[in-house]
Amino acid sequence: MQSNLQQAFATLIQQHEKLVYKVCHLYAADDEDIRDLFQEIVLQAWNGYARYRGDAAVSTWLYRVALNTAITHKRKQHNTITTIPQLPIIDIADDGHVPYAEEYRIMHKLIGELPPLDKALVLLYFEDRTHAEIAEILGISTSNVGTKLNRIKDRLRKQAQPLLNN
Repeated sequence: MQSNLQQAFATLIQQHEKLVYKVCHLYAADDEDIRDLFQEIVLQAWNGYARYRGDAAVSTWLYRVALNTAITHKRKQHNTITTIPQLPIIDIADDGHVPYAEEYRIMHKLIGELPPLDKALVLLYFEDRTHAEIAEILGISTSNVGTKLNRIKDRLRKQAQPLLNN
């Protein structure tokens, strides 16, 4: 028989499963790695669940756990992703009817090559999180979020320019 704490945690994971999978798809290279990372994130979330005080929204807390776990997981692997599975940001059809599909693929690849913290910033930015929410999730200052995002945008723009002009 499950305790109330276990039931509440299971419900929380079910409600925020997409959030966890977004992080997994961003940091894992293949389906097996995604499953492993998902399990690791759930384990780390469970380990910290009893200490969750409700100071932040539960989605903010879970994002923080997921991103920290994913970044640690990535560091342990000591390899970089050269191609990543489809990010759950925009679904691109391969039938050629989607405007800017090639531009999206280029940006998708460049985002996949970003360092872990920068990828997390971009993911949260695409999730329409405020600078304050991103700062809270990542444990950095709000002004640092804006600065980092601007630098990432500039870097991506410079890297994409030669690829887009071809």
